[in-house]
Amino acid sequence: MTLEEIKGISRIDMAVYNESGKLLAATFDQQENFETVVIDFTESVAESQTVSGFHFFKVIVEEEVSYVLLAKSSTEEAYMVGKLAVCQVRHLAEAYKEQFDRNNFMQNILLGNMLAVDMYNKARKFHIEQVKRVVFVIAIERKEDASVMELVRNLFGGSSKDFVTEVDEQSVIVIKDVRELKSDEELEHIAKMMVDNLHSEIMVRVRVGYGNRVVNLQDIARSYQEAKMAIEVGKIFYPTEETFSYGKLGIGRLIYQIPMSLCEMFIREVFGDEIPDVFSEENLLTIQKFFENNLNISETARQLFVHRNTLVYRLERLEKLIGLDIRKFEDAMTFKIAMMVLSHMSYQKETESM
Repeated sequence: MTLEEIKGISRIDMAVYNESGKLLAATFDQQENFETVVIDFTESVAESQTVSGFHFFKVIVEEEVSYVLLAKSSTEEAYMVGKLAVCQVRHLAEAYKEQFDRNNFMQNILLGNMLAVDMYNKARKFHIEQVKRVVFVIAIERKEDASVMELVRNLFGGSSKDFVTEVDEQSVIVIKDVRELKSDEELEHIAKMMVDNLHSEIMVRVRVGYGNRVVNLQDIARSYQEAKMAIEVGKIFYPTEETFSYGKLGIGRLIYQIPMSLCEMFIREVFGDEIPDVFSEENLLTIQKFFENNLNISETARQLFVHRNTLVYRLERLEKLIGLDIRKFEDAMTFKIAMMVLSHMSYQKETESM
C-alpha cells in the first residue's frame, strides 16, 4: 500500500524521509524544510512526537531508524493512521532489504566470493533450499538498460524459487529452479522464450547461454561459468544461433580452450605456410550442404540443384585447392576442425585488437 493509497482511505497527507532528512516521497507539496527537524528527531530517544502540527514517527528496521514518517495533522486520528502507515512502510522496507540481501547473496555465490560454511548458514537464514538449478546468462548486444532487467524480472522474478540478478552491465543472470524440468528440450525452450520476449517487447538482440544442472549451492558458480563459456563459444562457431547449451557445444568447446600456439601449429600442418582461399560463396555453400548431408553426394546435389557430376567436379577442384578429399570421412573431419580453428584464431585476433 502506497502513501497515496493511505491518503485515499484516511484523507491524511503523509511524507517519508530517510534518516538523513532527505525527502523520499510525499502526498503534498512541502512548504517547510524539515531536514533539521527530522535529523534531530532521528537522534532523539522518542519513537514519535508532534512538531508544527505534524505527527513524526520513526520507522525502525532491524533495530535501526531507517525512515521517518510524517502525518500532516496533530489529531488522534492522524496518530492512529500514522502508526498503521509506519507498520506498512516497515514491512515494505524489511521485504526490500531481504530481497536485496538475497540478491547480494546470490551475486557472491556466482562470483565465488563466499566460504562454504558462510554460504550454507546464510542460505538457511534466507530459506534457500538446495535443489536442481541452472544458470542462464542473457548477453545483451548493446549496453544494458533498465528495461531489460525489468522485463526479465517480470518473466521470472515472481517466483521465490528463481533469482534474477546481474554482475555487469552487459548481461542479466537468471538462476532457475529446474527440479520440475526433466528434459534438455525444456531448458532450450526457456532460453528461446527469453530471446523471443526481449526481441518482441523491447527490440533488443540477445544471446542466451546456459550451464549444466547443479544441486549444491557452491556449484552454481560453475554453472554460471559454463553459461558464459557457452555464449563465447557460440559466438565463434555458431554465429547465426541465439541460444547455446554448454552441454551441446561439442568440439567447439574443446577448440576454444586450445592455446593459440597449438592452433597455429595445427593449421600449418594441415595447409602449410599459406592458407588456401576457399571462402568463395560457391565453395562455402557446397561444403556446408555436403557436411549437412553427412557426405552424401546425391542428396547434396539434389539440394544444390546441380547434376551429381557437377558436384563431384566441385569437390575434386576443392581437393586440389586444400589437399584434402572431403568425400573421405577422415579428410572431412580434418577440414571441419581446421575451419573451426581458423574461426577461433580470427575471433581471438579481433578481440585483442579491440
